[in-house]
Amino acid sequence: MQHTRSLSQQTPSNSLKVIFSGIQPTGIPHLGNYLGALRQWVHLQNTSDDSTTLIYSLVDLHAITLRQPPAQLRQWKRESLAMLLAIGLDPKRSTIFHQSTVPAHAELMWILSCQASTGYLGRMTQWKDKTSGEKEGSEKLKLGLFSYPVLQASDVLVHGATHVPVGEDQAQHLEFAREVARGFNHVYGDGTGPLMVPETIISSAKRVMSLTDPEAKMSKSHANPKSRILLTDSEDEIRGKTNAAVTDSNAGVSYDPVQRPGVSNLIDILYHCTKGAGFADQVALAKDLDGSSLRVVKQRVSDAIEGQVRPIRERYQEIISNDQLLDDASAEGMLKATISASATLAKVKQAIGLT
Repeated sequence: MQHTRSLSQQTPSNSLKVIFSGIQPTGIPHLGNYLGALRQWVHLQNTSDDSTTLIYSLVDLHAITLRQPPAQLRQWKRESLAMLLAIGLDPKRSTIFHQSTVPAHAELMWILSCQASTGYLGRMTQWKDKTSGEKEGSEKLKLGLFSYPVLQASDVLVHGATHVPVGEDQAQHLEFAREVARGFNHVYGDGTGPLMVPETIISSAKRVMSLTDPEAKMSKSHANPKSRILLTDSEDEIRGKTNAAVTDSNAGVSYDPVQRPGVSNLIDILYHCTKGAGFADQVALAKDLDGSSLRVVKQRVSDAIEGQVRPIRERYQEIISNDQLLDDASAEGMLKATISASATLAKVKQAIGLT
């Protein structure tokens, strides 16, 4: 786990730690979501001392940057909450809530939007990637997508987060949040105003790649369902998808993401599913596997994935049918998150003269 360290003035050493992270409720998470972020959420919950506040959000306002069928969005929200409980998050220890149930997120976003630079937003990698080649009138060219990083900054800053776990592909967005906080504090204070400047926690797990296109990240939006392992997949489905994973015709087993992306992706998955399995890195694991056939490697990978997914799958099947449990968890999370967000928002509104 790597941290950036440049915040001595903004994050006093004696301040209490507040960890925030979020995930869109867009269906059942896949293995990449779990190894890249969700497993770390549980680890932070289970290893942090009692003075640490843990806040995890299902960011449903972010999900509507693309139009979603209402019934599907409601189903996704319910499934996503059930999955966060199934992976081991405890609503008594962690604040788990739907972003849209806490209006302070959207209110702070508007306030920050009045400070945010359109030039900076236009240079954001995600905006450029998602709108490259799009013509005027395109469904993607919407203000919500352009200002997405401002809402993402609000999500973090409204809770006074001191630490935010992110994948490498989201580090730019968190840096934007840090810049917004610094700018706001400079304008409405002496540099140490009402907004905490958070530290970045980069996940130790690399991105998990598609099983059918190993040069692309595993994604729920990929047209081929065999490209991803869902956390609700059965053992047969896991084995079938893993056995069909794209590799290459080269002899032996080696770890080379550039020249052998398919084989390297399987080694990455095996390494992270077994938490290293006693090997220093993926290169060492590949050397241990060298001499095995790719069929045997895929069997090892299938076993490791099933070991990770099975207990989650079984807990999820119990939780998703328990309406009372889900309703109680949602209500408790909304209350705790509202209290948390209201404190920062009150300071911000006072600083700018709204109160």
